Amino acid sequence: MSDNLLQIQELIESAMSSLKTANALMRDMTGVNDSSHERLVNRAQKIEGSDTVSGRVVEGVFDGQNMVDANNQTYPVPANYASKSKLVEGDGMKLTITDEGKFIYKQIAPVPRKTVVGVLIQEDGQYKVLAGGKAYRVLLASVTFYRAEIGDQVTILLPQEGEVSWGTVEAVIPKHLAEAAAKASVKKSKVKSEDDGELKPLS
Repeated sequence: MSDNLLQIQELIESAMSSLKTANALMRDMTGVNDSSHERLVNRAQKIEGSDTVSGRVVEGVFDGQNMVDANNQTYPVPANYASKSKLVEGDGMKLTITDEGKFIYKQIAPVPRKTVVGVLIQEDGQYKVLAGGKAYRVLLASVTFYRAEIGDQVTILLPQEGEVSWGTVEAVIPKHLAEAAAKASVKKSKVKSEDDGELKPLS
């Protein structure tokens, strides 16, 4: 059984190495460099350095969907975990691969956050939140968990600094509640303006 696990691990590492080489060749051929991805890899290099503890330990950075380590290897982060933990793009993470082959993730270096409010849209078949003139991708698991629908107001978490592609859903205000609140606010404002400074006939 352990031999099979070792073989599987070797195959995974070989596949990841091949993907890394393919990505490097693609960048060389196209001249296109993903500066955002490079920034995450650089951050991963700064936080890496743990020794193996009861299994293999890898440290890296959350890219909005996966964990990227200092060697540009990518590890899939379960969407439900990322959604419930409210991981933000750029967060430092630790992955422990146990001797039984289990993947255990832990957030170890969260980046400073800011909160923005936007509207849930669908673009190119993906859910995004339009906020501040930019569309941020969000995890489908988060949209499903909050039962969000197109047009709902969504509060998302973003790093305080830097340009990112992903937002992290923190809360959802359903469209009908947002519209009701807006109507109530307009009605209240209208009543107040009618009451201010107007003379009313005596009855």
